[in-house]
Amino acid sequence: MLTLFAIPKPFRGQSDLIQRNAVASWTRITPRPEVLLFGDEEGTAEVARELGVRHAPEVARNELGTPRLDDLFARAERIATTPLLAYVNADIILSDEFPAAVARAQAALNRFLMVGQRWDLEVDAPIDFNAADWQSTLAGRAHRANALQPPTCIDYFAFTRGFAEGTLPLAIGRRAWDNYLVWRAYSRGFAVVDATRVVTAVHQVHDYSHHPGGTRGVWHGPEAQRNFEMIGGWWHRYTIEDSTHILTPAGIGRSHRHPWVMAKRLWSHPLTVFTWPWQTVRRALGA
Repeated sequence: MLTLFAIPKPFRGQSDLIQRNAVASWTRITPRPEVLLFGDEEGTAEVARELGVRHAPEVARNELGTPRLDDLFARAERIATTPLLAYVNADIILSDEFPAAVARAQAALNRFLMVGQRWDLEVDAPIDFNAADWQSTLAGRAHRANALQPPTCIDYFAFTRGFAEGTLPLAIGRRAWDNYLVWRAYSRGFAVVDATRVVTAVHQVHDYSHHPGGTRGVWHGPEAQRNFEMIGGWWHRYTIEDSTHILTPAGIGRSHRHPWVMAKRLWSHPLTVFTWPWQTVRRALGA
């Protein structure tokens, strides 16, 4: 039913431990999804062979070597053998909750993008996936750490086929590329499902030494600025709060947060009223 795909960083140092934990967790999910690792970074091919997942070394990159969103998602849709796909950051540990949530979204909606908040957790050792209770143990640790991140942090995107067509060539892992995907789903009539209440996505805390500029380079460097400009600025920086639906243990229901979120954005950027067509403003507010 489901293909999980990612484009890992080089498997060295802290990233080696974190990414092995993440990808291994995906292979232990029931029902097991198809797993597809993109890129030719150090260790990717070897880990793919070791864990018995698919490897696709080719992906388009920008002039600085950063993977491009448009090509990665388009390739994933071409290569995947399943009707549903999910991009997942390669530091996210998932459990059986994830495919169950995707299946519930599919049962209720024709076209959707499923996202959710993450739980940050310090992980400094390999996860023992042979332990029968590894999922509940890890979820318990995450909940006790109580580090649920805000709706601006989006680390997975599960979607129906056709979503990837025509996406922008944004730099993955830099500012605003994830917010753009939520806006794009909303603007194209896809239901945007918030699965935070039913999926404990565990984000293994890490540094940003993979980027020459560190944290500032990732979020404020030239690629980040270009992403921001390409998506059309703050107006298209949607978050999980812009979801049209919320998935809960009791079912799936409509969310009405989006107009209020847009009103807050307008309040923070009042000149928008003079620089954007009023019809666009009304549509964004749900009027």
